[in-house]
Amino acid sequence: MSMDITNTDIDSLPQHGEEPPKAYDFNHYAGFWMRFWAYLVDIIIITSIHRIIIYPVFRLFDFPTENTGLFSVINILTALVFYLYFVLMTKYFKQTLGKMIFGLKVIPLKKEKLTWDTVIFREWIGRFISASIWILYAVVAFQPKKQGLHDLFADTAVVHERQRR
Repeated sequence: MSMDITNTDIDSLPQHGEEPPKAYDFNHYAGFWMRFWAYLVDIIIITSIHRIIIYPVFRLFDFPTENTGLFSVINILTALVFYLYFVLMTKYFKQTLGKMIFGLKVIPLKKEKLTWDTVIFREWIGRFISASIWILYAVVAFQPKKQGLHDLFADTAVVHERQRR
């Protein structure tokens, strides 16, 4: 029995400069609930940092700690700690402490690694959504790659880390 390879469909082969089609996506995308629990852990950590470090420093220097307005010093500092936590942890570790606990990490979908631009944009959009239109996080449950709007805009996804053997 001989195999005839002369009838190969040339049009189905990748053209010069094109990526060959992926046979299978090996990523195990993190769903809504796993991401929710990781985010909840992150909020607990950020609140703890705030209560253990920032509040005592404010009291030490006799700065007001009550919310006196949207742009009070305590509110601006709180927002800065919140944002920096997510940006720095995601950039340097590809995961926050909450994601580490649940074995999740952020991956870029179209690049080799997470760039500063991608991380800052992703986290800015993500924190804006969480602060204003939190119901939009439910998009994660309905996307094939379990991406939130901030992931879609930044071309990222949250996946389960591979089990190391």
